[in-house]
Amino acid sequence: KTAGYVMPYGDSPYDGENLAENVYLDILNRAERYVHIMTPYLVISDKMISALSVAAKNGVDVRIITPGIPDKKLVFRLSRSYYLPLLRAGVRIYEYTPGFLHAKCCVSDDRAAVVGSINMDYRSMFLHFECGVLLLQNSQVLALRDDVRRTLPQCREVQCADCRTGLAGTVLDSVLRLLSPLM
Repeated sequence: KTAGYVMPYGDSPYDGENLAENVYLDILNRAERYVHIMTPYLVISDKMISALSVAAKNGVDVRIITPGIPDKKLVFRLSRSYYLPLLRAGVRIYEYTPGFLHAKCCVSDDRAAVVGSINMDYRSMFLHFECGVLLLQNSQVLALRDDVRRTLPQCREVQCADCRTGLAGTVLDSVLRLLSPLM
């Protein structure tokens, strides 16, 4: 007998509901101890920035792992433009150093997890057809947690000082954010 729940779901840009984002937001809002996220791209909405920040400020150990080596340099730059406000709120960000990280998962409190095709980026959350699996109180939640724990030692933790870009960099980041739905 297997305990817990496995709930596959699909998200469509045509149904008027942002299911992929809502699942992540629900996990963040319910978290009490930790939320660990692995994503190849971090191009998030103001709502997601707020949820990540509020969770961290409420004492939840929020960690995000992104690639340290990009596959798309402009998207890599754009992802990094979100680091500073998250770091200032207490979110811990790591970059995977051995290569490109393509994992897409979120695990929280040893009770909930999501794995699937959903990147934490604008296109995945709002423009693409995506699928995911929500796991609740299932043994695979612990397997995902353990995968994140095995990945963290292969990462470099990002500090606020790493996010200095100067005026030209700040302008470029702002332009990239405007264009983010196209990237």
